[in-house]
Amino acid sequence: MKKRFRWNVVWMVLVAALLVGGGAAGPALSQQQDTQVQGTAPSQEQQPAPAAQTQTAAPPEVKKVGETLGLPGKIGKEIANAPLGKEKGQIDPQAPRGAFGIPGAPRINYVVAILWAMWVGWIFSTVGAFGGIMAGVGHMTILGLGPYAKTFAKTAPGLNKALTDSVRTSNQFLVGLSALISTINYLKARTLAWPVGVALALGSIAGAIFIPWLTGGKVTFKQYQGWFGLFVFVVGAFLFYETTPAGQQKKKAAKEAAQAFKKAMTEKKDLAAQGIQFKSFSPIKATFTFFGTEFHFNPLLIFCGGIAIAAISSFLGVGGGFLYVPFLTTFTGAPMHVVAGTSAMAVLLSMITSIASYITVAKAGMDWILIGSELVGIFVGSMIGPRTQKYISDIWLKRLFVLLAIYVGIRYFSLGFFGKSWVP
Repeated sequence: MKKRFRWNVVWMVLVAALLVGGGAAGPALSQQQDTQVQGTAPSQEQQPAPAAQTQTAAPPEVKKVGETLGLPGKIGKEIANAPLGKEKGQIDPQAPRGAFGIPGAPRINYVVAILWAMWVGWIFSTVGAFGGIMAGVGHMTILGLGPYAKTFAKTAPGLNKALTDSVRTSNQFLVGLSALISTINYLKARTLAWPVGVALALGSIAGAIFIPWLTGGKVTFKQYQGWFGLFVFVVGAFLFYETTPAGQQKKKAAKEAAQAFKKAMTEKKDLAAQGIQFKSFSPIKATFTFFGTEFHFNPLLIFCGGIAIAAISSFLGVGGGFLYVPFLTTFTGAPMHVVAGTSAMAVLLSMITSIASYITVAKAGMDWILIGSELVGIFVGSMIGPRTQKYISDIWLKRLFVLLAIYVGIRYFSLGFFGKSWVP
C-alpha cells in the first residue's frame, strides 16, 4: 500500500513539473518564435513591394519639333531636336516667326536695328576700338537675342550654341563693312603698307579659319558672354591709356606725321615713287620704303601675330583693330598713319574669312533682312562720324566709353561666368 502510494506521489510530482515547465516554457518559446519570425520573415510593412511598385515611374517622353520648319543650316537642324511646346526653352511652330525665322523668337524692330547700327557706325568712324563691342551689345541686349538663346541652355543645348554662332557672325558683318570703308579711304590716301599687310593678312586668314572650325557649335551663349565681357575690360583699358598724357603724346606725334605726309604729297609730283615700295623679302626679314625711309619687319612674326589677333577677333565677333595697330607699330617701326591702313585691311580680310567659315563650316544661320538693315545703318553712321568728330573732344569721348566699357564688361562678365549680373 505504501509502495503504491509512493508511485502515485512520484507521478503527481512529474505531472506537476511538466505542467509548470510547460507553462514557463510556453511564453518563452512563443517569444522565441516571434523573435525568429521578426528576424527572418519581415513584416508586411517591411516586405519589399512588388517589382512594379518599386520602379520609379518613367518621365513622360518629351515631344520634339521633329522638322526644320524650313530653316537652313545648323539652326534648322537644332530646331528639329528642340522640345515642342509654348513654354520658355521650347518651340511652338504656330508662333509668329522672329529673328532668324524661328517661331517665337524676338520680333526684330528694324527701326531700332538701323538706328543702333548708325550708332555703331558712328563709333567705328570716331573711336574705332569700341564699334565691334557695341555691335555685340546690340545683338545680345538691345535686340534681345542673348536672353532668348539662354532659354535653351538646358532644354536644347545645341540650339543655344547655334544661336551663339549666329550672333558672333552677325557682329562680324558690321565690323567687316566698317573695315571695308576704312581700307578704301587708306588706299586712296596711299598709306597702306601692303608688304606688311600681306604677311598680316595671311596670318589673319589662318586664324579666322581655325576658330570657326574649332569652336563652331561648341560654345554656349553663357561662355561667349563671359569672354566677351572680359574682352570689353581690355578695350576699356586701351581707351583709358589713350586719354593719358603718354597716349595723347603718341597720338599727337602720329597726327604730325600724317600732316607732314599730306604736305609732302601736295608738293611732290612723283607720288608713286614716294609711296610704299617693296625692297627685299625673306621669311625672317623684309624691307619696304615710304617717302625714302626704310622700314624692316619679320614676316614670320607678323604672320603669327595675325593668327593670334584674328583668332581673338573671330571668337568674339569683333574687329581687333586696336590690337593690330600697336602690334604693327611695335614690330615694324612704321608710323601710325601707315600702320592704320594696314590694320584696316587685315580686319577686313579676317572678317570676310571668318564670316565665310562660320556660315560654311559651322553652318551658322543668318537673318539676312536684319543684316541688310544694319549694314545700311553702319554706312550712314560711318559717313556722319568724320563730319561730327571735330565738334567733340576726343579725350572726353573716350573717357565716356571707358565708363561704358566698365559697366558693359562687369555685366557680361558676371552674367557669363557667375550667372547673375553684378550691376543693374
